[in-house]
Amino acid sequence: MSGSKKQDKSLAQYGGQAIIEGVMMRSPHYFAVACRKPDGGIVVKCEEIAKTALHKLRWLNKPFLRGTFALLDAMILGGKALNFASNVQLEAIQGEASPPKSPSHELNGASSPNGIGTTATAPETKPTKSGGRINDIAVGGTIVLSLAISLFIFRIVPTLLTEIVEKRQWITLPSDTARNGVDGLIRMSFFFTYLILISQLAGIKRVFQYHGAEHKAINTLEAGLPLNAENAQQASRIHPRCGTSFIFIVLAIDLLVCLLLPRPVWYLRIVLHLAILPFVAGLSYEVIKAAGKYRRNPFIMAIFAPGMWSQLLTTREPDPDQTEVSLAALYAVLHAEGRTDLVPETTPNPDEPAAVLV
Repeated sequence: MSGSKKQDKSLAQYGGQAIIEGVMMRSPHYFAVACRKPDGGIVVKCEEIAKTALHKLRWLNKPFLRGTFALLDAMILGGKALNFASNVQLEAIQGEASPPKSPSHELNGASSPNGIGTTATAPETKPTKSGGRINDIAVGGTIVLSLAISLFIFRIVPTLLTEIVEKRQWITLPSDTARNGVDGLIRMSFFFTYLILISQLAGIKRVFQYHGAEHKAINTLEAGLPLNAENAQQASRIHPRCGTSFIFIVLAIDLLVCLLLPRPVWYLRIVLHLAILPFVAGLSYEVIKAAGKYRRNPFIMAIFAPGMWSQLLTTREPDPDQTEVSLAALYAVLHAEGRTDLVPETTPNPDEPAAVLV
């Protein structure tokens, strides 16, 4: 693979997400999930991304319209990845010898010259239609529940708290703009308090390490460096297109937009704030894309610095084993996209026949 520093713009379409003991990587047309099993092996699953509304209805794939749908698409893929990762760990705990019953590949713990183990393919078992529907319903239900809880905590509770503060006359707020500003500051304080609290949990710390590993792999890819374990481990764990930065930008833009809104009775205010969320998400999506596009510009990066700093809460320096998992997922989507020029030659191709069936 070429070590050229010249930036390939198509690589900006690659990204990922940390999951339980693993990483999900996404390319323009595929997504792959790599998980570390308790016995040290790595299970890798790669699938084609189903066509979403943005593909079927081209007019939606426009600036300021596509943000909300892209966010929902990312949540759906993330839910599927988390479901797969949970099954990997659950089956290991139950002592089952076989990996999850879906097309996947396993990398054993044996080290190759590149730092990635030799490949073994899992027996291919097609899930039943009823099982697939149940999984889809479970993922969909989880997403709806998560959205409902998020809206309650970050939208309804702040505006009610401001209402209580005013009625109790604890603080005198001179204008609707000031009251809306207090709402926004409460939302941001909730977000950072939540991150600080969950970052103390041992299991979440490991997820945050995998988050750092995911960023390291993507940063190595975008830098045009040889995509091996050594270079990835030395890369930065911070990335401008991170979901944490996106949430920070959403909160910041939401605060600025809400400053301009009227302040009717609290229940109408909640409806009004919910109505502007698609606009805020669309604008934030374009902003985060610009951050990735102009990441070499010091002035642009200075503007996005607070969002980048927020990643210090949601990423940790990964162990080499965790970076290895991240690279395994990235290699899978690169192979699927036909970008073998970016994958080290010593890395086994998951599509080739394996020496051992598991």
